[in-house]
Amino acid sequence: MIHKPKILAIIPARGGSKGIPGKNIKLLGGKPLLEYTVDSARESQLLARVILSSDDEAIISLAKSIGLEVPFVRPAHLATDLSGSLEVVQHALTFFKDNGALFDAVCLLQPTTPFRESGSIDAAIKQFMDSGCDSLVSVREVPAEFNPHWVFEADETGCLHIATGEKEIIKRRQELPVAYFRDGSIYLTKTEVILKQESLYGDTIGHIVSQNKRFVNLDTMADWEQAEQFLKS
Repeated sequence: MIHKPKILAIIPARGGSKGIPGKNIKLLGGKPLLEYTVDSARESQLLARVILSSDDEAIISLAKSIGLEVPFVRPAHLATDLSGSLEVVQHALTFFKDNGALFDAVCLLQPTTPFRESGSIDAAIKQFMDSGCDSLVSVREVPAEFNPHWVFEADETGCLHIATGEKEIIKRRQELPVAYFRDGSIYLTKTEVILKQESLYGDTIGHIVSQNKRFVNLDTMADWEQAEQFLKS
């Protein structure tokens, strides 16, 4: 990767949400959900371009009204419940490649994680550049009670086994290795990994730990109510 990669930010926002109907344009604290992610992207000094990928006319109309670039309408077959992020990103990159625009990496910014710390996108990009990894994801620390070394899986007889495959369970919380989960806020991947390996992760995955206490990943109305409470407090 070159020293200062040209990074395309893609904000994916399809219509047809079932858990929270119309969530991408639904007002959260008086502001459309989509706008939170757009505002975070606009803070960045390291993104070359920020675009929307959507199939939905209402979402596209809102995006254009707040000045977000919408270079294409996402095909319907890439906007179903079964559509994956990889295919959505590949579609955008192919569109730009066909129109003479090339990017070194992609930054995927999902609107369903609206509360990003100021400067977090550029911090992630800098860490991504320094790491040399194929990809980088934003993560949060797994609480001790859910650490994989304390998680069990049942076999075909119904007996439990430690999920990590160890025979003896780690007794003390202080001895548990730190584990992380993806928080959905930021994904960065080299273009060649996306197009040639057909992966959003590649062989080496870097990470940056999110510190924002206002964490929510909007999937249900209960999540939405929690987000509203964060804004009120």
